[in-house]
Amino acid sequence: MSALIEALRTGSWLTRERVRIVGFALLMASAVGFVFLVATADGLNDYQGRPLGTDFSNVYAAGAAVLDGQPEAPFHPAQQHAREQAIFGPATPFYGWHYPPFFLFVAAALALMPYLLALAVWQGATLVLYLGAMRAIVSFSPSPAGESMSDKLWLLLALAFPAVFINIGHGHNGFLTASLIGFALVLLDRRPVIAGIMFGLLSSKPQFGLLIPLVLAASGRWRTFAAATATVGVLALVTTLAFGPKIWEAFLASTHFTRVVVLEEGNTGWHKIQSVFSWVRMWGGSVPLAYAIQGTVTIAVAASLIWLWRGNAAFALRAAALLIGTLLATPYSLDYDLMLLAPAIAFLAADGCARGFAPWEKSVLAMLWLVPLVARSFAEITLIPLAAPVMLLALVLLLRRTLSQSGATRLWLFPGRAIK
Repeated sequence: MSALIEALRTGSWLTRERVRIVGFALLMASAVGFVFLVATADGLNDYQGRPLGTDFSNVYAAGAAVLDGQPEAPFHPAQQHAREQAIFGPATPFYGWHYPPFFLFVAAALALMPYLLALAVWQGATLVLYLGAMRAIVSFSPSPAGESMSDKLWLLLALAFPAVFINIGHGHNGFLTASLIGFALVLLDRRPVIAGIMFGLLSSKPQFGLLIPLVLAASGRWRTFAAATATVGVLALVTTLAFGPKIWEAFLASTHFTRVVVLEEGNTGWHKIQSVFSWVRMWGGSVPLAYAIQGTVTIAVAASLIWLWRGNAAFALRAAALLIGTLLATPYSLDYDLMLLAPAIAFLAADGCARGFAPWEKSVLAMLWLVPLVARSFAEITLIPLAAPVMLLALVLLLRRTLSQSGATRLWLFPGRAIK
């Protein structure tokens, strides 16, 4: 047992060859799973009678409603479900539309194509963006982290990351979310306005935008802040001109359903939601208690990010902390949203390769990479969440690494003064 603990502490077990073997094995398993889904499909539905790409069905149905001149329909659950049943059959489960009106433009464009083509275009295009963002992070990283470019190990790990198959299976937008934040962070100092535009486009997933404005303001990146704000403003204006002001009334009314039925009552399933809020509810905590604990975690994460981004921490650590903190700060994130961990792992691995790894860091990095594979099923069987605790542990180790590298604790209010 002592030998095992020592191996986990030092990370000696995590050899390059083992990483390659595990990555290749999971990539092959994902490919087999994808082929099985396609081979056993019946028309637009999989072998269980669900639409191929499951959650993508709500995007396509919403886009069809827009093309039919009913942009408000997706925000009404009964109307949305009726359209999904009309497209995919009367036994189709309900897949709710929980996005802001901005995203209706994307949905309408995709609905111009046949469903299977639209699904392939959506997943293919956003997968390319995700891989581009991961390559940019690896290229952006200081040597010797960039050495992984030569043998494409980064590409294998990016494709084999378990959340990739989960995202493909659900036809979701995790690739787009990860690529927007990944590219924005890489461009933050070199192209602040473009980075701001990318952060602004993330408003299609508003629950992931809680900490980004805070970090931008705390670190004095006002050009990026202004560009992000302007992007959201332009999107809101164009949406209002295209669909009318009532689209916002419909959206705001629909948030009650999302908050109460999907989140608070757990209609989606506590094991599917990878947040501290869901953790509390899964263990029998009341809704007020879940909000209180989630709020405490969110405030603690926000304070940590302010300290990090106002200090002199390595940029890779600040970027990874923002990505992990973005997931921890929201009560509503599912296992396909763990795609955000991919760029976080890339930044952390780059910093570790460049500066060396502290005790436990390699093992926790491996846990971050593997956790999407088992987070949902393990919680469903045992009622023990994995994703939120692992992310909290990773953030704690990240903060410890920052302290050890700085050699002093700096007050975020007075970044020029150090306490030995």
